[in-house]
Amino acid sequence: MEGSSAEITLDKLPVGSRLLVRSRTDWRFAAISKVVGERVVLTVCSPSGHTYRLRREPDTVVIRDGILYILPSGYEDEWKDNFGRYDTRW
Repeated sequence: MEGSSAEITLDKLPVGSRLLVRSRTDWRFAAISKVVGERVVLTVCSPSGHTYRLRREPDTVVIRDGILYILPSGYEDEWKDNFGRYDTRW
């Protein structure tokens, strides 16, 4: 990551917060949709216009880079290099 970054946990973000997550092929937008028991539910936007859900532990580390929140992944690429191409109709 370039620039200054700070780490926080997923449970510190309010419902509705937007962040970047890594799918199998690219980086995508997501939002915290709800907190259920010991899980935080993320709604992820697919480039085709569909959405799907991810569930993560509340103590999952999120990196703040400027105004963006990023859920770290095991991939080497940076989100700026491999961001999902969304349909221009949306």
